[in-house]
Amino acid sequence: MPIKKTKPTTPSRRQMSFLVSDEITKSTPEKSLVGEKRKRNGHNNVDRITVRHRGGGAQRKYRIIDFKRNKFDVTGKVAAIEYDPNRSANIALINYRDGEKRYIIAPKGLKVGDIIESGENVDVKVGNAMPIMNIPVGTVIHNIEMRPGKGAQIARSAGSSAQILGREEKYVLIRLRSGETRKILGTCMATIGEVGNTDYALVNLGKAGRTRHMGIRPTVRGSVMNPNDHPHGGGEGKAPVGRPSPMSPWGKKTAGNKTRSKKARSNKLIVRGRNKK
Repeated sequence: MPIKKTKPTTPSRRQMSFLVSDEITKSTPEKSLVGEKRKRNGHNNVDRITVRHRGGGAQRKYRIIDFKRNKFDVTGKVAAIEYDPNRSANIALINYRDGEKRYIIAPKGLKVGDIIESGENVDVKVGNAMPIMNIPVGTVIHNIEMRPGKGAQIARSAGSSAQILGREEKYVLIRLRSGETRKILGTCMATIGEVGNTDYALVNLGKAGRTRHMGIRPTVRGSVMNPNDHPHGGGEGKAPVGRPSPMSPWGKKTAGNKTRSKKARSNKLIVRGRNKK
């Protein structure tokens, strides 16, 4: 989707840009595919803040997305491309031949009227889903499962994708957008193509209010806090950190400190890390 710039009527609108929704063909969601999603605003089950900078934002309804793509050997027609406030990608409404309707993540190039299908040996075309073992080497894919039947967890956001590099026994080698190369079990499902709405990352929000509408609250720098609130706090004027390494609010090192567990069970499936040259 092309990006539209605004006239500089205010300082914030001088930088602001919007996505022009020329791909979107329907403005209201399918009622049968709208679910409840309780707003927790970063609080856990005992009402303690576990994720900071969450809260407020516009009310939104949750669209139930088919991440499993487990409707095998039944063709479906793309009825509409819709906006989804819960994710960066657009979604496509699929009307299946047996009367069922489902939402899927809209891949780049999918249009209203296209026919898609899931199955073991379907055509290798955009929007079709199949076990990753059956997809030819070199194909660009998205919506990738990590465990068979669990539903897609990799390459779901706008513009994201992965590429199949080869096969090793029951595993398939894929290269992710981060640069990481890892093995995925061959029976996991994946969808052909890359996720659409690729210009999403180029949008300039322009003002704080637009992030507040998205439910994101401000991030306060530790250096402007008091010493009882943050390790960087206190001092007269702009004071240095005063420690060998910058710290988190809880006193943990942050500069170059590794947070991934050395005992993580998925380590054996990662062939090449995202930071390896």
